Amino acid sequence: MTNINILTLLMCCLISCTTSHPTKNHIQPNIILIMADDLGWKELGSYGQKKIKTPHLDQMAKEGMRFTQFYAGSAVCAPSRCNLMTGKHGGHAFVRNNLEIKNNDPDFYGGQHPLPESEITVAELLQKNGYVTGCFGKWGLGAIGSTGDPLKKGFDRFYGYNCQRNAHNLYPKYLESDNTTVSLKGNTRSQTGKLYAPQLIADEMITFIKNNKDKPFFCYYPTVIPHLPLQAPKEDIKKYVGLWDETAYTGKYYQKHDLPRACYAAMISFMDKQIGRLYKTLKDLDIDNNTLVLFTSDNGTTYLKGQVDYDFFQSVGPLRGLKGSLHEGGIRVPLIVRWKGKIKENSVSDHISANYDIFNTLLDITNIKHSVTTDSLSFKATLLNSPQKQKKHDYLFWDFIGYSGQLAIRKGKWKAIKKNLIKNPNAPLELYNLNSDISESKNISTQHPDIVKAMEKIMLEARTKPSVKNFQFGKY
Repeated sequence: MTNINILTLLMCCLISCTTSHPTKNHIQPNIILIMADDLGWKELGSYGQKKIKTPHLDQMAKEGMRFTQFYAGSAVCAPSRCNLMTGKHGGHAFVRNNLEIKNNDPDFYGGQHPLPESEITVAELLQKNGYVTGCFGKWGLGAIGSTGDPLKKGFDRFYGYNCQRNAHNLYPKYLESDNTTVSLKGNTRSQTGKLYAPQLIADEMITFIKNNKDKPFFCYYPTVIPHLPLQAPKEDIKKYVGLWDETAYTGKYYQKHDLPRACYAAMISFMDKQIGRLYKTLKDLDIDNNTLVLFTSDNGTTYLKGQVDYDFFQSVGPLRGLKGSLHEGGIRVPLIVRWKGKIKENSVSDHISANYDIFNTLLDITNIKHSVTTDSLSFKATLLNSPQKQKKHDYLFWDFIGYSGQLAIRKGKWKAIKKNLIKNPNAPLELYNLNSDISESKNISTQHPDIVKAMEKIMLEARTKPSVKNFQFGKY
């Protein structure tokens, strides 16, 4: 071969290697999206929590941006995860309530109603554009082999709970790993066991990051904490034992526990500890500066007070409502975003947005163009301190068939909500001014008939009729 041919061959090999195996200095940022399960708006130190210790998430807020008016897409697990993954608000989303699929095998859970093939997730778009993708935690959008299987919705790797019902035990008999089930020896459907699933899930998440440190990756970490039952490693509970008076939970729902306050606090601190491990890993791998990390929750704190003392912990602060409600306490959640060197440290934003906005925010940041129809509005400009360029929603919309049927709108300072729509499709609209009444304590609908009329119109027009009968109700 001539010298010119050899040089050409070497250049082709170099280009091929660079394209197939990006280095840790690749231009595209890594993305880690963390979603807590049933974590309230005020259950982190950076949001005002006084009793539960969350030092690593508090440090994340100091090194990034904390949002004060960010919302979950729904008031319970599955629909909120659907909003997040597909970028659609409740009125357009496919999943609008928790809907479990029964399994003929009593030893395995059947998962939730699956996303259809036609629904495109943010993971699919990132995957198609060169990202290695992994999901670690609770999925809830379709069982293994269904059209909603995470491996069919954009993820190269899945580990955790496919079915939300299985996640009602943190010492489960099994977890899913990609398209197989993995038995966890020593675990039963009891109070404790040998293998704590949140620990296994966090370990797999860390391993995924280490294995893909030289490629752009998208790591979705929907942790199952602090969703009930009350279960945490003994060494984590010990840190809170004796700090407060306790009333034992006797086990009417979920497993019993003698120290419910200490255990609940320990669960959240355990989650925080995993965030600390995550950041240490990013720094050890020298990819911290090129990794965007987002932390939020799927909905507000649970309403089962015998297990979670939300008054004692002031879990939602002055907000009205809890999980299952479209009042503020059920849907206003934390959002912390950290991107070292890009996002101003210790910054706070009052930009009004919802978890379905994360869809286009991630694609905007990664410069990925797409033609998928969504309700998502990127808040990249807010993150990069360019408020003059930030587009704003005319309104946020919630459509939740659960808990008797609810619709809600946030439009500027106004909050409109309808409840009990399954039994009463003509239920009256309640109206609140969140600027002066964040607790939604004064229904002022009779004082503003013009605004009520406009909100009613939005509720009728913003909701498409769902194809699944279980997600339908009334005239809306």
